[in-house]
Amino acid sequence: MTDNNRRQRGEEMLRDVYAGAVEPPPEGYAFTDVMLEQLFAEVWTRDTLSMRDKRLLLIGIIAEKGEATTMKIQVKASLQRGEITPEEARELLLFIAPYAGYPRAAAMLGPIEEAIAEVHTD
Repeated sequence: MTDNNRRQRGEEMLRDVYAGAVEPPPEGYAFTDVMLEQLFAEVWTRDTLSMRDKRLLLIGIIAEKGEATTMKIQVKASLQRGEITPEEARELLLFIAPYAGYPRAAAMLGPIEEAIAEVHTD
């Protein structure tokens, strides 16, 4: 696969992963070029794990790292794509807390609730 095809495949997967909410960055910046051509074109496109499985794993890693901003982005995309429900998002946090630590999990409460509120405005 040529680099141009890999980039295009990566851009398409990036849009899919983030339910159209994230646009690919312009070409020419090495970090984002490699991210698109490797992470999104080669890793996210693999089908051994479902998109939901990948997302749940990623959410767990993000929670353990204490990355609140990234948590909101991932939960929101997952809700928009129908991979999880609001109840499942909250349950994930309950399950993560004993493993990642209650302080880290507590820091994820706000971002998760914000994501839920932005997607489910009922």
